[in-house]
Amino acid sequence: MDGNGRWAQARHRPRVFGHQAGVKTVRRIVEDAADMGIKHLTLYSFSTENWTRPKAEIAALFQLLKKYVADDLETLNENNVRVRILGSRDGLRPDLLEVVNRVEVTTRNNTEFHLNIAFNYGGRDEILRATKALVETGISAENITEAHLSQHLDTSDIPDPDLVIRTSGERRISNFLLWQAAYAEFVFTDVLWPDFKRADLEAAISEFQSRDRRFGNLSDTAEVA
Repeated sequence: MDGNGRWAQARHRPRVFGHQAGVKTVRRIVEDAADMGIKHLTLYSFSTENWTRPKAEIAALFQLLKKYVADDLETLNENNVRVRILGSRDGLRPDLLEVVNRVEVTTRNNTEFHLNIAFNYGGRDEILRATKALVETGISAENITEAHLSQHLDTSDIPDPDLVIRTSGERRISNFLLWQAAYAEFVFTDVLWPDFKRADLEAAISEFQSRDRRFGNLSDTAEVA
């Protein structure tokens, strides 16, 4: 969800104004995705590298997360949405940990739509944490498989993504789902996140559906999910 800051600066407003607009887009896109029949949606909200941003901006982002949960948790739960927070819990303030735990516990039995929020998340950090957890099980190196490592990722019971969309004209993965996105299709759009609408999501999915996904095979008959 990139481009909040630039969206605000183009309007001569502080970056926080862009993040506030970005939260409104989150609400719209979550509703649109569910309405379109999508079952799993993962939003990259705060990366492990974002700690280098100004403290005031970080504090504002945390407040927005807390406000989103406070304002939307009841509705999400009523709509049978399960919310998962991906990322490290290390270093998070007690009030943020309380929010993370509350949203996951409240929605853990929901099944209609799965909303995953990558918060304090980094793909390399996730793989490192998973590797350490795997080593602690005592499994010998020669017996380790991809499945073993996958079981210790934050997404252990979540399907790998079919499609990754990056907004704002950037053309990089930025440490997002490095393991899981091995065979995902990528769509890059110049639209800034606050301006991202259902039509943009539909366009990205249409482009995805037009692609031939072979997953490393020579056959052109691979089924598109």
